[in-house]
Amino acid sequence: MSKGRAALAAVAALAVAGCADLGYYWQSASGHLALMRAARPVPQWLQDPAASDALKAKLALTQRIRRFAVAELGLPDNPSYKAYADLHRRAAIWNVVAAPAHSLTLKTWCFPVAGCVGYRGYYDEAAARAEAATLVAQGLEAAVYPVPAYSTLGWMNWAGGDPLLSTFIGYPEGELARIVFHELAHQVLYVSGDTMFNESFATAVERIGGARWLQTQAGEAARLEYAQFDSRRQQFRALTAATRRVLWDIYASKEAQAGDWATVDAQKKAAMEDFRQRYAALRAGWSGPRQGAYDGWVARANNALFGAQAAYDELVPGFEALFEREGHDWPRFYAAVKRLTALPKDERTLALRTGDAVAPSARRPTEEPGRGGRQGGPGA
Repeated sequence: MSKGRAALAAVAALAVAGCADLGYYWQSASGHLALMRAARPVPQWLQDPAASDALKAKLALTQRIRRFAVAELGLPDNPSYKAYADLHRRAAIWNVVAAPAHSLTLKTWCFPVAGCVGYRGYYDEAAARAEAATLVAQGLEAAVYPVPAYSTLGWMNWAGGDPLLSTFIGYPEGELARIVFHELAHQVLYVSGDTMFNESFATAVERIGGARWLQTQAGEAARLEYAQFDSRRQQFRALTAATRRVLWDIYASKEAQAGDWATVDAQKKAAMEDFRQRYAALRAGWSGPRQGAYDGWVARANNALFGAQAAYDELVPGFEALFEREGHDWPRFYAAVKRLTALPKDERTLALRTGDAVAPSARRPTEEPGRGGRQGGPGA
């Protein structure tokens, strides 16, 4: 069976298993099939006289990054990220996220293998925006954001694996390394139905691995370029995390419990205005071509985007602390994370939040007021 037909059969099988929305599953199957058909092995691109020198240099870099991922980070050595596809569009897929007006808890969709997640991906941007409009008409806050890469969790390695894509190949060296490490981390471990755990784990791997790549493999120019942007990213993440805490408190307030939505809405509006004012002050201190990297996110910020971003940030400190406690040893770290997956979802989340991730206690987890936004995530 050809790679393309095999991939289509595999995704079609998932559609039959789901039996929920054949139209949606068909666009998923055909979209992924088109992506795989566009992919060619990196050596072919390197020998192609029509390929630019810039592209060839980036592709050669990715293969060094790929080898480093295996040798130094213990990530899988398989066909993924050894081929490249030019998609001729700005994103691999577009994710739709949605949340109620007074909560950061995301609406979830359930799929075979992935379980229930707080986003829904589309290969066509117009289709994603149509879905978002439908959700808004239902009274939810919704957002659409571009996704440069996604993982098939290793399920498609037999058919060629996940390819490098034109949607991220142009990233600066540090960012390129991080995205490869992040997506490969999903092939190490994936827990069905727990996006916050999965994405925070992959983000921790990308951050730790990216720092090691830059320290040991990159040149001074790449380190300086990365340091400048990462400093801004950390400032932005700190700002959004602070705003999430404010919103959680508002949605768990006595006014919300009493159903005083006029007061809650006024508090929410004030929190969002404060967020945008603080971002403007932060941005004023930045300079250079990527000064406005977060402008679009801030302009569209709502409960859905804040809830989605939590999945990528919320548990990362817990995973980083676990890596430290495992002596910076990647196999031990992965083994410790896999042990956490045997716990109930709330208990492993609590273990990471409280720093008890090595030997979680048997105590019953307690809910943190207002918490709930955890699925999906923007590229911020």
